[in-house]
Amino acid sequence: MRRASRLRRVGLGVLALALSISGAVLVAERAGAQKPVITDTKPIEIVARPIHGFDRQAIDRQQFGRLKWRGGLVLSSLAEEFGGFSGLVLDDDGRRLFAVSDTGAWLSAELDYEGTRPARVQRAWMGPLRARNGAPLTRNRDRDAEAVTLAEGSLTDGILLIAFEQLHRIGRFRSTEAGPSAPLHYLELPPEAGKMKSNRGIEAVSVLRGGPLKDSTIVFAERLKDERGHHTGWVWVDGKPQKLHLADIGGFDITDSAALDDGGLIVLERRFNWIEGLKMRLRLLRPEEIAVGAVMRGEVLFEADMGYEIDNMEAVAVHRGPHGETVVTLLSDDNFNSPFQRTVLLQFTLQKEALN
Repeated sequence: MRRASRLRRVGLGVLALALSISGAVLVAERAGAQKPVITDTKPIEIVARPIHGFDRQAIDRQQFGRLKWRGGLVLSSLAEEFGGFSGLVLDDDGRRLFAVSDTGAWLSAELDYEGTRPARVQRAWMGPLRARNGAPLTRNRDRDAEAVTLAEGSLTDGILLIAFEQLHRIGRFRSTEAGPSAPLHYLELPPEAGKMKSNRGIEAVSVLRGGPLKDSTIVFAERLKDERGHHTGWVWVDGKPQKLHLADIGGFDITDSAALDDGGLIVLERRFNWIEGLKMRLRLLRPEEIAVGAVMRGEVLFEADMGYEIDNMEAVAVHRGPHGETVVTLLSDDNFNSPFQRTVLLQFTLQKEALN
């Protein structure tokens, strides 16, 4: 009887969250919806509550497909600009993070660990992404940042690529200790980008680290299907975008990607419907699959529904752990829909056999 009662409570919570998320998405898609605007760089305090187990009904479970659970955090802040995170980068050792929000804000912070488990987020700052003239982005159509990757260097001295939707574009920004610069320039977009809906634009941007297309920028639209129903992406070869595709499996949307050292790519996907609620999935694309004109399928690493500690998962990053292991970090977009949605940070180890 106790187990049945627990399952019933979980089910009711899942239904409430599903209704909440669907409502938030509908509101966010309204053209007039206004989200917090940030115009100055400022320190913020972040409270990090530990997630003790990823599986809500078996919190001691560690293995999830090809992923091993390391730990997670529910993040919150009194700063009204905190939330809406859709893109994430971690530095090489996973101790500094940088995220972008669909409000045109950036977040920089240090991630502390207890052993291999993420434990705290400290020394956090938020500030505005900027236009070419250095002014903060304040109009909704200009500031909807959905993806970020570190193209070269470090988070304190390097180059970031940041993708925006509504006004679709991918900018190159210099990363500094004080946050990203104004855009240095924007990448040439393919003609097909004009077919993207305002809220279904580029959601995934990465720079391949190995393989035949090493150092090439690769991006995917959230939902832009070809005549065969495949997802559309592009890879920049000699500065020009060339089309490739990802096979659709089960009607998921693409929400982010992260490059692996061997030239492979992890793709984060999300799906919502009224019957099943919210789901997320991670797919692994191997280096030999990624080619101009290819239709890639990849390998499903793991798929999770609302029986797990997920939310609206929109960002994925990869770094090396203290023993050289590949660590996958996920971050959710709360749609500024507290208390029904959360900013959730999840970490897993990608098993070595998945990379062979």
